[in-house]
Amino acid sequence: MREYVGKVMLDETWYPGEDLYSDGTVEDRLLAIAQSCGEEELNRAIAHEKDWAVLYHMSHIRENIVDWLPIQKTDSVLEIGAGCGAVTGALARKAGRVTCIDLSRKRSLVNAHRHRDYDNIQILVGNYQDIEKNLAEPYDYVTLIGVFEYAQSYIGTDRPYAEFLRQSARHLKPGGKLVIAIENRLGLKYWAGCREDHTGNYFEGLEGYPEQPGVRTFSRPELEALFSEAGFAGWQFYYPYPDYKLPMAVYSDRYLPKKGELRADRACNFDRERLALFREDKVFDSLIEDGLFPLYANSYLVILEGAENG
Repeated sequence: MREYVGKVMLDETWYPGEDLYSDGTVEDRLLAIAQSCGEEELNRAIAHEKDWAVLYHMSHIRENIVDWLPIQKTDSVLEIGAGCGAVTGALARKAGRVTCIDLSRKRSLVNAHRHRDYDNIQILVGNYQDIEKNLAEPYDYVTLIGVFEYAQSYIGTDRPYAEFLRQSARHLKPGGKLVIAIENRLGLKYWAGCREDHTGNYFEGLEGYPEQPGVRTFSRPELEALFSEAGFAGWQFYYPYPDYKLPMAVYSDRYLPKKGELRADRACNFDRERLALFREDKVFDSLIEDGLFPLYANSYLVILEGAENG
């Protein structure tokens, strides 16, 4: 079944009939905000709600993670795990066509209502494993923004993360790029007392996820090993700060932060209570002096290209 919200088309051909995951009643509030507010009114809604979920899903700061990418109007983008559309608008402003995939109909409706004036967005609602086999056209960019860490939950192989990369690469044009944003398992904020983003437990990622929660992030060496296993020929790491969710800056290996530049410290923690074991800005200064910032950055943005099966 297909329907339109404004100019945005929702295709529910692969929708299982119910949302298999939800953040609860906050999603109803998000939908009401998307239906009643224009983009210029979202900051006022965020201030009124005083809720992390509303900030996370609706803040324009989220768009900083992709807004700088050299996407052209001649390009097409596949956004896997689009959710409530935090970066969909930025992609649609830059690209000629954006195809979104998300399992949740409620979140897809939030996305559609928020971007109802865009005529270049198509949202496919359903399980990625069902939809990706039916994608006929290749894309210039495929994005996994806050998605890659969940591969173990829905890729049914012994090596789910490498297989997810291979599947994503199959939908790239020759010369196309896969864009991944994910937390660093060894990010400094976790040493300093932040809870693991997905499980809410202290030090769980640092300890290698001993409870096997079904979701996990990776260090830079672990990611590079997975990229090689999946057959990618090259990749470039970038370092969103304070993290990829609300990035105020994006550093690269060509321009790393300088001593004294990272001043946000623990004030950037909005989602839950945390410990404060040391001053992160001072420790970052020490890591920067020793050339270790890339290993302990809180998040990574990685652009991959040259997959053997791309």
